[in-house]
Amino acid sequence: MAMMRRATILAIALTVGAAAAATGAQAPADRATVEAIRAKLLRLPYYGVFDFLAFSYDKGTVTLSGYAYHAALKSDAERAVKQVARVDTVINTIENLPVSPNDDDLRWKIYYAIYSDPFLSRYAPGGGLLWGHRHPVPLGRFGSAARFPGVEPVGNFPIVIIVKGGHVTLMGSVDSEADKTMAGLKAKEVPGSFGVENELTVEARRKTSRRSTS
Repeated sequence: MAMMRRATILAIALTVGAAAAATGAQAPADRATVEAIRAKLLRLPYYGVFDFLAFSYDKGTVTLSGYAYHAALKSDAERAVKQVARVDTVINTIENLPVSPNDDDLRWKIYYAIYSDPFLSRYAPGGGLLWGHRHPVPLGRFGSAARFPGVEPVGNFPIVIIVKGGHVTLMGSVDSEADKTMAGLKAKEVPGSFGVENELTVEARRKTSRRSTS
């Protein structure tokens, strides 16, 4: 009986070890595919500060999620991802944000309020801080796990401004609680919204500059 028990335990251990080895062998290829998907999305011409894209990859299937301000972004993202090797199926759940002059007015006013503020200006394009493509942050730590659980964010703007029907959501990653608080205050100072949800995540990120990358 004891010998049978030991044999059973040994068989289970071998099975688990083989599975772990197989997973380890697949991980580099999957990681390369994820990075290729990320690169494709980052090169989309209409992807900006008023959009948010995220994705997951599992055994050839990519699920796209997020918000698209530009009407063509949803279809362009799907088309781009389908060009990546090892992608067989794309499930596109990106939400097109409704066309609204009032929302547009809010978007730009909040953009200037945040990115022209002396305290937050380093997050502006060219300010030296990047996220997503250089330092991927699992979305569970990215501040929007309730909206897009278990997926990878991707983007060039650390502070993303999503506006839908007058409701504002700040998404992205900043370096400190002070930055998060300041961004939320700046957004709330802009009149005309029905509320601001501050979903920014405080994430230690390496600062980069043109000098350091040259």
